[in-house]
Amino acid sequence: MTERSRVYGSSFYDLAAEEKLTEPLRDQLLTVKQILRENPDYLKLLSEPSIKKAERLSLIDKAFGGSCEKYMVNFLKLLCERDMLGEYEGCCEIFVRRYNEDHGISEAIVTSAVRLTDEQLKKLTEKLEAISNKKISLVQRIDKKTLGGIKVEIDGKQLDGTVAGRLGGIKRKLDEIVL
Repeated sequence: MTERSRVYGSSFYDLAAEEKLTEPLRDQLLTVKQILRENPDYLKLLSEPSIKKAERLSLIDKAFGGSCEKYMVNFLKLLCERDMLGEYEGCCEIFVRRYNEDHGISEAIVTSAVRLTDEQLKKLTEKLEAISNKKISLVQRIDKKTLGGIKVEIDGKQLDGTVAGRLGGIKRKLDEIVL
């Protein structure tokens, strides 16, 4: 993430807070982020220097003007005008981080070998909220190397309940006994 991402994402958050639109703009930022990930050619089109900026800005209006807040559309246009659409994800990260800080939300990353069910995610979220006394935003990652169990990263701490983590713990204990 670049310094420009930090500045633009933070400034956009400040505007959203001033206008009392942090939640809808956060949701729209994440939706647009997903759209751009799923349509990388559209992002290339918006960044294509051979297309006049006015035309690229018009494409943003057509795509998002009817479904997003004017601030969101203008933010996309600003990034496009300044040839900074490549910084969009970094801006989103800063915006969401500021939102979470202001709302007492901790992001927890749960890694498992298979996708957890909605019920499992709900129970895990409840347990983490009870432990941390914070609202939890859960991000799920799949890693086939995990084999079994889950690993949770939250507030700079790692809770490792994976098979590999447990075997590593047993190995360390055995090494202590042998020495």
